[in-house]
Amino acid sequence: MYFVVTGAAGFIGSNLVRALNARGETQILAVDDLRSGDKFRNLVACEIADFLDKDEFRARLAAGDFTGSIDVVFHQGACSDTMETDGRFMMENNYRYSMALLDFCIEDEVPLIYASSAAVYGASTTFREERKSEAPLNIYGYSKSLFDQAVRRRLVESGSQIAGFRYFNVYGPNEWHKGRMASVAWHFFKQYLAERSVHPFVGSGNYADGEQRRDFVSVEDVVKVNLHFLDRPKLSGIYNVGTGRAQSFNDVAVATINACRLAKDEKPLGLDDARKQGLIEYAPFPEALKGKYQNFTQADIGALRRAGYTAPFLSVEEGVARYCRQLLDEQESARG
Repeated sequence: MYFVVTGAAGFIGSNLVRALNARGETQILAVDDLRSGDKFRNLVACEIADFLDKDEFRARLAAGDFTGSIDVVFHQGACSDTMETDGRFMMENNYRYSMALLDFCIEDEVPLIYASSAAVYGASTTFREERKSEAPLNIYGYSKSLFDQAVRRRLVESGSQIAGFRYFNVYGPNEWHKGRMASVAWHFFKQYLAERSVHPFVGSGNYADGEQRRDFVSVEDVVKVNLHFLDRPKLSGIYNVGTGRAQSFNDVAVATINACRLAKDEKPLGLDDARKQGLIEYAPFPEALKGKYQNFTQADIGALRRAGYTAPFLSVEEGVARYCRQLLDEQESARG
Protein backbone atom coordinates (compact mmCIF):
# COMPACT_ATOMS: atom_id res chain seq x y z
CA MET A 1 0.00 0.00 0.00
CA TYR A 2 1.27 3.43 -0.97
CA PHE A 3 1.24 6.88 0.50
CA VAL A 4 0.90 8.98 -2.67
CA VAL A 5 2.36 12.49 -2.70
CA THR A 6 1.75 14.50 -5.85
CA GLY A 7 4.07 17.44 -6.44
CA ALA A 8 6.53 15.37 -4.42
CA ALA A 9 9.65 17.05 -5.79
CA GLY A 10 8.19 20.51 -5.24
CA PHE A 11 8.22 22.82 -2.27
CA ILE A 12 5.51 21.60 0.09
CA GLY A 13 5.47 18.08 -1.35
CA SER A 14 9.13 17.40 -0.64
CA ASN A 15 8.84 18.74 2.91
CA LEU A 16 5.88 16.42 3.42
CA VAL A 17 7.84 13.42 2.11
CA ARG A 18 10.63 14.20 4.57
CA ALA A 19 8.16 14.44 7.43
CA LEU A 20 6.62 11.08 6.47
CA ASN A 21 10.11 9.56 6.38
CA ALA A 22 10.73 10.92 9.88
CA ARG A 23 7.71 8.89 10.96
CA GLY A 24 9.16 5.76 9.41
CA GLU A 25 7.01 5.87 6.26
CA THR A 26 8.97 4.90 3.16
CA GLN A 27 6.31 3.20 1.03
CA ILE A 28 5.76 6.49 -0.74
CA LEU A 29 4.81 6.87 -4.38
CA ALA A 30 6.25 10.23 -5.43
CA VAL A 31 4.44 11.83 -8.35
CA ASP A 32 5.63 14.93 -10.19
CA ASP A 33 6.45 16.54 -13.52
CA LEU A 34 10.23 16.68 -13.80
CA ARG A 35 10.56 18.60 -17.03
CA SER A 36 12.30 21.06 -14.74
CA GLY A 37 14.72 18.31 -13.85
CA ASP A 38 16.68 20.09 -11.14
CA LYS A 39 13.78 19.61 -8.72
CA PHE A 40 15.04 16.07 -8.13
CA ARG A 41 17.43 17.63 -5.61
CA ASN A 42 14.54 18.10 -3.19
CA LEU A 43 14.10 14.32 -3.01
CA VAL A 44 17.73 13.23 -2.80
CA ALA A 45 17.66 12.89 0.98
CA CYS A 46 14.24 11.21 0.97
CA GLU A 47 13.26 7.55 0.94
CA ILE A 48 10.54 6.67 -1.56
CA ALA A 49 9.24 3.39 -2.98
CA ASP A 50 8.74 4.63 -6.56
CA PHE A 51 8.51 7.72 -8.74
CA LEU A 52 5.96 8.33 -11.49
CA ASP A 53 5.55 11.16 -13.94
CA LYS A 54 2.29 13.01 -13.35
CA ASP A 55 0.81 12.07 -16.72
CA GLU A 56 1.69 8.39 -16.34
CA PHE A 57 0.22 8.37 -12.85
CA ARG A 58 -3.04 9.89 -14.08
CA ALA A 59 -3.28 7.39 -16.95
CA ARG A 60 -2.62 4.42 -14.69
CA LEU A 61 -5.11 5.75 -12.15
CA ALA A 62 -7.79 5.84 -14.86
CA ALA A 63 -6.82 2.32 -15.97
CA GLY A 64 -7.43 0.95 -12.48
CA ASP A 65 -3.79 0.05 -11.80
CA PHE A 66 -3.91 1.48 -8.26
CA THR A 67 -7.27 0.20 -7.13
CA GLY A 68 -6.91 -1.16 -3.61
CA SER A 69 -3.23 -0.21 -3.31
CA ILE A 70 -3.28 3.36 -1.95
CA ASP A 71 -3.62 4.30 1.72
CA VAL A 72 -3.85 8.07 1.30
CA VAL A 73 -3.29 10.74 -1.35
CA PHE A 74 -1.56 14.00 -0.45
CA HIS A 75 -2.33 16.10 -3.52
CA GLN A 76 0.20 18.96 -3.50
CA GLY A 77 0.88 19.10 -7.24
CA ALA A 78 -0.30 22.19 -9.15
CA CYS A 79 0.82 25.08 -11.28
CA SER A 80 1.08 27.78 -8.61
CA ASP A 81 2.14 30.65 -10.87
CA THR A 82 -0.37 33.40 -10.15
CA MET A 83 0.83 35.25 -13.26
CA GLU A 84 0.21 32.33 -15.64
CA THR A 85 -2.19 33.44 -18.39
CA ASP A 86 -2.73 30.12 -20.20
CA GLY A 87 -6.15 29.31 -18.81
CA ARG A 88 -6.51 26.02 -20.68
CA PHE A 89 -3.25 24.74 -19.18
CA MET A 90 -4.15 25.96 -15.69
CA MET A 91 -7.58 24.36 -15.71
CA GLU A 92 -6.31 21.04 -17.07
CA ASN A 93 -3.33 20.92 -14.71
CA ASN A 94 -5.04 22.16 -11.56
CA TYR A 95 -8.76 21.49 -11.90
CA ARG A 96 -9.18 18.42 -14.15
CA TYR A 97 -6.21 16.60 -12.56
CA SER A 98 -7.66 17.24 -9.10
CA MET A 99 -11.10 16.06 -10.23
CA ALA A 100 -9.60 12.79 -11.48
CA LEU A 101 -8.03 12.22 -8.06
CA LEU A 102 -11.27 13.12 -6.31
CA ASP A 103 -13.20 10.60 -8.42
CA PHE A 104 -10.68 7.87 -7.65
CA CYS A 105 -10.53 8.59 -3.92
CA ILE A 106 -14.29 8.65 -3.49
CA GLU A 107 -14.74 5.44 -5.48
CA ASP A 108 -11.91 3.59 -3.73
CA GLU A 109 -12.60 5.18 -0.32
CA VAL A 110 -9.09 6.61 -0.07
CA PRO A 111 -8.44 9.68 2.09
CA LEU A 112 -7.62 12.76 -0.01
CA ILE A 113 -5.67 15.59 1.62
CA TYR A 114 -5.12 18.35 -0.90
CA ALA A 115 -3.67 21.82 -1.40
CA SER A 116 -6.05 24.66 -2.04
CA SER A 117 -4.92 28.29 -1.78
CA ALA A 118 -5.71 31.64 -0.18
CA ALA A 119 -5.72 32.93 -3.76
CA VAL A 120 -9.39 31.88 -3.84
CA TYR A 121 -10.15 34.94 -1.69
CA GLY A 122 -8.57 37.39 -4.11
CA ALA A 123 -10.11 40.81 -3.64
CA SER A 124 -12.18 39.72 -0.66
CA THR A 125 -11.61 41.32 2.72
CA THR A 126 -13.00 38.33 4.62
CA PHE A 127 -10.87 35.19 4.79
CA ARG A 128 -13.30 32.57 5.99
CA GLU A 129 -14.02 29.23 4.31
CA GLU A 130 -17.30 30.38 2.79
CA ARG A 131 -18.45 30.67 -0.80
CA LYS A 132 -19.39 34.33 -0.35
CA SER A 133 -15.80 35.20 0.61
CA GLU A 134 -14.29 33.87 -2.63
CA ALA A 135 -13.30 36.43 -5.27
CA PRO A 136 -10.22 35.15 -7.16
CA LEU A 137 -8.18 37.69 -9.12
CA ASN A 138 -6.47 35.28 -11.53
CA ILE A 139 -6.94 31.95 -13.27
CA TYR A 140 -4.83 30.19 -10.65
CA GLY A 141 -7.17 31.30 -7.86
CA TYR A 142 -10.19 30.38 -9.97
CA SER A 143 -8.87 26.86 -10.64
CA LYS A 144 -8.50 26.31 -6.90
CA SER A 145 -11.86 27.85 -6.08
CA LEU A 146 -13.66 25.70 -8.65
CA PHE A 147 -12.21 22.50 -7.21
CA ASP A 148 -13.12 23.54 -3.67
CA GLN A 149 -16.70 24.01 -4.87
CA ALA A 150 -16.69 20.48 -6.33
CA VAL A 151 -15.40 19.12 -3.03
CA ARG A 152 -18.20 20.83 -1.13
CA ARG A 153 -20.79 19.22 -3.38
CA ARG A 154 -19.30 15.76 -3.13
CA LEU A 155 -18.40 15.57 0.55
CA VAL A 156 -21.83 14.11 1.30
CA GLU A 157 -21.20 11.10 -0.94
CA SER A 158 -17.70 10.34 0.29
CA GLY A 159 -17.12 7.47 2.68
CA SER A 160 -13.55 8.60 3.30
CA GLN A 161 -11.74 11.75 4.33
CA ILE A 162 -11.51 14.75 1.99
CA ALA A 163 -9.59 17.64 3.53
CA GLY A 164 -8.53 20.75 1.61
CA PHE A 165 -6.10 23.36 2.91
CA ARG A 166 -6.16 26.96 1.80
CA TYR A 167 -2.50 27.77 2.22
CA PHE A 168 -1.67 31.41 2.79
CA ASN A 169 1.86 32.74 2.04
CA VAL A 170 4.08 29.73 2.65
CA TYR A 171 7.86 30.07 2.97
CA GLY A 172 10.66 27.70 3.88
CA PRO A 173 13.17 25.10 2.66
CA ASN A 174 13.03 23.55 -0.83
CA GLU A 175 11.40 26.47 -2.65
CA TRP A 176 14.57 27.50 -4.53
CA HIS A 177 13.22 26.17 -7.87
CA LYS A 178 10.05 28.29 -7.86
CA GLY A 179 11.61 31.35 -9.47
CA ARG A 180 9.38 34.42 -9.30
CA MET A 181 6.82 32.43 -7.31
CA ALA A 182 9.22 31.68 -4.47
CA SER A 183 8.33 33.38 -1.19
CA VAL A 184 9.27 36.96 -0.42
CA ALA A 185 11.53 35.61 2.34
CA TRP A 186 13.53 33.70 -0.29
CA HIS A 187 13.76 36.73 -2.58
CA PHE A 188 14.78 39.08 0.24
CA PHE A 189 17.46 36.63 1.36
CA LYS A 190 18.94 36.42 -2.14
CA GLN A 191 18.76 40.20 -2.56
CA TYR A 192 20.51 40.84 0.73
CA LEU A 193 23.37 38.46 0.00
CA ALA A 194 23.87 39.93 -3.48
CA GLU A 195 23.34 43.63 -2.75
CA ARG A 196 23.20 44.05 1.03
CA SER A 197 19.72 45.50 0.60
CA VAL A 198 16.20 44.18 0.10
CA HIS A 199 13.42 45.56 -2.07
CA PRO A 200 9.80 45.41 -0.94
CA PHE A 201 7.26 47.11 -3.20
CA VAL A 202 6.29 50.74 -2.77
CA GLY A 203 2.90 51.30 -1.23
CA SER A 204 -0.32 50.13 -2.83
CA GLY A 205 -3.97 49.76 -1.89
CA ASN A 206 -3.70 52.59 0.69
CA TYR A 207 -0.78 50.87 2.38
CA ALA A 208 2.53 52.69 2.87
CA ASP A 209 5.79 51.45 1.36
CA GLY A 210 6.32 47.81 2.38
CA GLU A 211 3.30 47.88 4.67
CA GLN A 212 1.10 45.61 2.57
CA ARG A 213 0.28 42.70 4.85
CA ARG A 214 0.03 38.97 4.34
CA ASP A 215 -0.40 35.94 6.51
CA PHE A 216 3.09 34.42 6.18
CA VAL A 217 3.20 30.78 7.31
CA SER A 218 6.21 28.49 7.63
CA VAL A 219 6.21 25.25 5.67
CA GLU A 220 7.07 23.56 8.98
CA ASP A 221 3.63 24.47 10.26
CA VAL A 222 1.94 23.54 6.98
CA VAL A 223 3.39 20.03 7.21
CA LYS A 224 2.27 19.68 10.82
CA VAL A 225 -1.30 20.51 9.80
CA ASN A 226 -1.19 17.85 7.06
CA LEU A 227 -0.01 15.24 9.55
CA HIS A 228 -2.66 16.27 12.07
CA PHE A 229 -5.34 15.38 9.52
CA LEU A 230 -3.55 12.19 8.46
CA ASP A 231 -3.84 11.01 12.06
CA ARG A 232 -7.54 11.94 12.20
CA PRO A 233 -9.15 10.38 9.13
CA LYS A 234 -12.66 11.32 10.24
CA LEU A 235 -11.89 15.03 9.73
CA SER A 236 -13.12 16.39 6.40
CA GLY A 237 -13.77 19.84 5.00
CA ILE A 238 -11.94 22.91 3.73
CA TYR A 239 -9.64 24.75 6.12
CA ASN A 240 -7.50 27.87 6.10
CA VAL A 241 -3.86 27.19 6.89
CA GLY A 242 -2.16 30.37 8.02
CA THR A 243 -1.03 31.85 11.31
CA GLY A 244 -4.16 33.95 11.78
CA ARG A 245 -1.93 37.02 11.92
CA ALA A 246 -1.13 39.45 9.10
CA GLN A 247 2.42 40.86 9.08
CA SER A 248 3.97 43.40 6.77
CA PHE A 249 6.53 42.88 4.05
CA ASN A 250 8.68 45.26 6.10
CA ASP A 251 8.52 42.71 8.94
CA VAL A 252 9.84 40.03 6.59
CA ALA A 253 12.56 42.39 5.35
CA VAL A 254 13.76 43.23 8.86
CA ALA A 255 13.68 39.56 9.95
CA THR A 256 15.75 38.60 6.91
CA ILE A 257 18.28 41.38 7.39
CA ASN A 258 18.73 40.64 11.08
CA ALA A 259 19.17 36.91 10.53
CA CYS A 260 21.95 37.64 8.05
CA ARG A 261 23.49 40.26 10.35
CA LEU A 262 23.42 37.88 13.31
CA ALA A 263 25.40 35.34 11.28
CA LYS A 264 28.14 37.99 11.03
CA ASP A 265 27.88 39.03 14.69
CA GLU A 266 26.31 42.34 13.70
CA LYS A 267 23.70 44.00 15.89
CA PRO A 268 20.04 43.70 14.89
CA LEU A 269 18.33 46.77 13.49
CA GLY A 270 14.81 48.14 13.60
CA LEU A 271 12.90 49.21 10.52
CA ASP A 272 13.85 52.89 10.72
CA ASP A 273 17.57 52.18 11.08
CA ALA A 274 17.48 49.60 8.28
CA ARG A 275 15.93 52.23 6.01
CA LYS A 276 18.41 54.93 7.06
CA GLN A 277 21.34 52.62 6.32
CA GLY A 278 19.98 51.80 2.86
CA LEU A 279 19.34 48.15 3.72
CA ILE A 280 15.71 48.51 2.60
CA GLU A 281 15.06 50.20 -0.73
CA TYR A 282 11.56 50.09 -2.14
CA ALA A 283 10.93 48.78 -5.65
CA PRO A 284 8.34 50.15 -8.11
CA PHE A 285 5.04 48.31 -8.08
CA PRO A 286 4.88 46.00 -11.13
CA GLU A 287 2.38 46.99 -13.80
CA ALA A 288 1.45 43.31 -14.32
CA LEU A 289 0.21 43.07 -10.73
CA LYS A 290 -1.98 46.16 -10.65
CA GLY A 291 -5.56 45.11 -9.99
CA LYS A 292 -4.44 41.52 -9.37
CA TYR A 293 -2.63 41.88 -6.05
CA GLN A 294 -3.75 40.96 -2.55
CA ASN A 295 -2.62 43.87 -0.39
CA PHE A 296 -3.90 42.17 2.75
CA THR A 297 -4.58 38.59 3.80
CA GLN A 298 -5.18 37.11 7.22
CA ALA A 299 -6.48 33.60 7.71
CA ASP A 300 -9.49 33.02 9.88
CA ILE A 301 -8.27 29.80 11.51
CA GLY A 302 -11.32 29.19 13.65
CA ALA A 303 -12.33 26.08 11.68
CA LEU A 304 -8.81 24.67 11.96
CA ARG A 305 -8.81 25.20 15.72
CA ARG A 306 -12.22 23.57 16.02
CA ALA A 307 -10.77 20.60 14.13
CA GLY A 308 -8.45 20.12 17.10
CA TYR A 309 -5.28 21.72 15.76
CA THR A 310 -4.01 23.59 18.81
CA ALA A 311 -0.28 24.00 18.06
CA PRO A 312 1.10 27.55 17.89
CA PHE A 313 2.32 28.92 14.55
CA LEU A 314 5.72 30.46 13.99
CA SER A 315 5.72 34.25 13.67
CA VAL A 316 7.63 35.96 10.85
CA GLU A 317 10.35 36.88 13.32
CA GLU A 318 10.78 33.25 14.42
CA GLY A 319 10.15 31.41 11.16
CA VAL A 320 12.05 33.67 8.75
CA ALA A 321 15.05 33.78 11.09
CA ARG A 322 15.08 29.98 11.25
CA TYR A 323 14.73 29.73 7.47
CA CYS A 324 17.57 32.18 6.81
CA ARG A 325 19.86 30.33 9.20
CA GLN A 326 19.19 27.13 7.29
CA LEU A 327 19.90 28.83 3.96
CA LEU A 328 23.15 30.23 5.33
CA ASP A 329 24.14 26.79 6.66
CA GLU A 330 23.44 25.27 3.24
CA GLN A 331 25.64 27.86 1.56
CA GLU A 332 28.42 27.19 4.04
CA SER A 333 28.20 23.46 3.44
CA ALA A 334 28.27 23.97 -0.33
CA ARG A 335 31.49 25.95 0.01
CA GLY A 336 32.98 23.00 1.89
